[in-house]
Amino acid sequence: MTAERDTAVVLVAHGTVESLDDLPEFLANIRRGHPAPPELVREVRRRYEAIGGRSPLLDITREVAEKLEAKLGLPTRVAMRLFHPYPKEVLAELVAEGIRRVVAVPLAQHSAGVYGSAMQAAANALDPALEVLAAPNWGRTPELTRAFAASVVAALARVPSGEVERTAVVLTAHSLPIAVVRAGDPYADEFRASAEDIVAEVRARAGAAFAEHVVAFQSQGIGAGVEWLGPDLRATLEALSARGMKHVVVAPVGFLADHVEILYDLDIEAKAWCEGELGIVLYRSASLNAGDGIVGALAAVASDVLAQARRAGAGSREAGEQVE
Repeated sequence: MTAERDTAVVLVAHGTVESLDDLPEFLANIRRGHPAPPELVREVRRRYEAIGGRSPLLDITREVAEKLEAKLGLPTRVAMRLFHPYPKEVLAELVAEGIRRVVAVPLAQHSAGVYGSAMQAAANALDPALEVLAAPNWGRTPELTRAFAASVVAALARVPSGEVERTAVVLTAHSLPIAVVRAGDPYADEFRASAEDIVAEVRARAGAAFAEHVVAFQSQGIGAGVEWLGPDLRATLEALSARGMKHVVVAPVGFLADHVEILYDLDIEAKAWCEGELGIVLYRSASLNAGDGIVGALAAVASDVLAQARRAGAGSREAGEQVE
């Protein structure tokens, strides 16, 4: 892509902490300003400590930004919706550098609206003249589908030969409070459609290398009183075990990069369920992280947003000329 004057790309991720001492602030942000109970802070801290004391999410996202900048020829930065660097901090730096238009690409492919709104609100507060072009949901982008499918195929290759009839694929995404879905959020439907796209691509590449596939929603919030979107991952694994499945490839295709919900919830907790209680061998497909697949998908998304903006601008000019 030829660099566009005064334009930058901002990748917007969920957020994480660099220091475990920042967990109370981070959790309060997630809880919309309500302080987390001490027991919740302790539990989340325990999970971070179990994966080495730090999530790799911010480092991975910065690496993706560097690669995307080289590919697009546009300045590319990283913002986190719920912790530093916040959108307002990143946008202030870009405005100081002379940027007047930002392409916001949410790193939550089925929840883009929430992330785009956060960027727009930050821009409005900073400088109403700063233009934000926010990418819509992009979970069914062909480049992304192919990247996820390649990861699932690689995980299936680890299953012993001759075990096809006892092998299942579980495609997972983060759960949401069911009230959000009932209010009309398309997240669940879009994830399910994306999962089917990925499975179709896997079967096209690997043939019938597994007996069945299902979707599940993982990493429900800790605490009582909230009904969460299901089916739950543990219940799904228990049902697969009851049906005689002995090998399960868990593919967290609702996520783009490693973080605590993968490194703890799947690699530690779900693995313990499978191998300690359910008699299942769990194989987790690798996250896309900063690989060529995700960089290519993000480049396609950002390029499409800019192309639409160009077409809209051209249409506005033509309409003005006709009026004149």
